[in-house]
Amino acid sequence: MSLRGVAAITGIGEMKPVRQTEGRSTLDMIAEVARLAAADAGIAWREIDGLVVDPFNDTPLVIPSSVAEYLGLQVTFAELVDLGGATGAGMVWRAAAAISSGLCETVLCASATPREQRAGIGWSGNASAWRTPDTEFEFPYGALGANFGYAIIAQRYMHEYSLSDAQRAKVAVDQRTNAQQNPNAIFYGEPITIDDVLASDLILDPLHKLEIVMPCGGGAAMIVQSAERAKKRGRAAYLLGAGERLTHKSLAYAPSLTNSAIKVAADKAFDTAGVARSDIKLASVYDCYTIAVLLTLEDAGFCAKGEAGAFVESHDLTWKGDFPVNTHGGQLSFGQPGLAGGMSHVTEAARQLMGDAGARQIANCDLAYVNGNGGFMSEQVSLVLGSSA
Repeated sequence: MSLRGVAAITGIGEMKPVRQTEGRSTLDMIAEVARLAAADAGIAWREIDGLVVDPFNDTPLVIPSSVAEYLGLQVTFAELVDLGGATGAGMVWRAAAAISSGLCETVLCASATPREQRAGIGWSGNASAWRTPDTEFEFPYGALGANFGYAIIAQRYMHEYSLSDAQRAKVAVDQRTNAQQNPNAIFYGEPITIDDVLASDLILDPLHKLEIVMPCGGGAAMIVQSAERAKKRGRAAYLLGAGERLTHKSLAYAPSLTNSAIKVAADKAFDTAGVARSDIKLASVYDCYTIAVLLTLEDAGFCAKGEAGAFVESHDLTWKGDFPVNTHGGQLSFGQPGLAGGMSHVTEAARQLMGDAGARQIANCDLAYVNGNGGFMSEQVSLVLGSSA
């Protein structure tokens, strides 16, 4: 069954990322972005008959029903998606599949992450329970948190292929340039240069501080509707193709450190969409670290394996360039409000396709590629979105 053109994103609600969200609950923040998304789509609250959410600590069990109760919704389809940074992209095609099957017509996809000063602990990518492979054989040797994993991936890539520190840094610089056109970006008003990136603290060799995402608080929501309803709305971002691939959890079990599951996901998305890579006007791809962007560009097929460094060096990745990437600033400069950070790549693509990106609007943007990445390049979801079905 093809999902091409059966559903579209018609509304977006997003909070401006902030360093702290003292006193805000996850449910409270979800309610805020959900209200904004419904208003943006121009729908009445009662029209929402589907709900897709992600895990959060406030409610460890029966999460969809807890959110539905809080929002005053009664839905005919509910789903909990747990794909790390790929969750936002994964929500979209699942909502489209539910719509295609006739279960619902208007789905709310929502995610929010409070961040309080006393919390101070981010995602580690590892299980907290003992007697799992990573806790038995990796934790004791310091394999904790996400930084070590992406540093190892970067080191391996640099061992196998040609890649300079300056080439990685250009990804961060171009995305920070994009953020200067986005008043909601957490680093708005703070441009950087390649020298700034290379002069920032070396956190874990070879990754510098300005190559690493900064966790913050925030939330995002989308309304996904049937194509029939979207056409009546007139302004929408249609799902044309989708692909998904999961290969491992622990870095020790990764089939490869330099060839990711993105290839399978991206090939499926482009095949079902029936469009070529050369037709894409925006690449909105997960960027927890600069190395993740480089791997994504290669494995999604925009350049050959081992050529990403030269590719980004020879192309302008800004909103006005010849190959725009993460025009909202990416998570490196927009901010990473938990799993809603991954959703920001979907919302930005939808804004560009709807012509709502303001000062950073790409001219004639009719096709966008989105990729969500969870874990250590472990969980991948690719989408091709278009301005028409």
